[in-house]
Amino acid sequence: MKFKTAEAKERKGIMLLSLIKGIVISLSISLVSILVFAFILKFTNISDSFITPINQIIKGISIFLGAFLGLKKEKKMGLISGLLIGIIYTLLAFIIFSALNGSFVFSKTLITDFCFGGIIGAICGIICINIKKK
Repeated sequence: MKFKTAEAKERKGIMLLSLIKGIVISLSISLVSILVFAFILKFTNISDSFITPINQIIKGISIFLGAFLGLKKEKKMGLISGLLIGIIYTLLAFIIFSALNGSFVFSKTLITDFCFGGIIGAICGIICINIKKK
């Protein structure tokens, strides 16, 4: 049987808080950005072909900033932590935006979003952990 020290339990708690912080930051940035984008769409003649790429950019920036800000005090497990932030963000964003839209549509795009979110989160997690702290 493996006994965990108080320090190890505290470390896991801090890691969990970092993950939650990153996810909440990502979702907040995404919600505000989507609202601003919707406002811009209402008053301009932006083509429908630009909506999907801009939504992807918003998701990518949201995940990147959420992982970066959430993990900035972490010293290890950047890949896993960033990956989790990206995937959980994608799941929660899907649920929130589907509920706001009034329909839950499962498609290949959702799988692509999960992959995209995980990759962006993992890359940012690696970068964040490996930046030298002053």
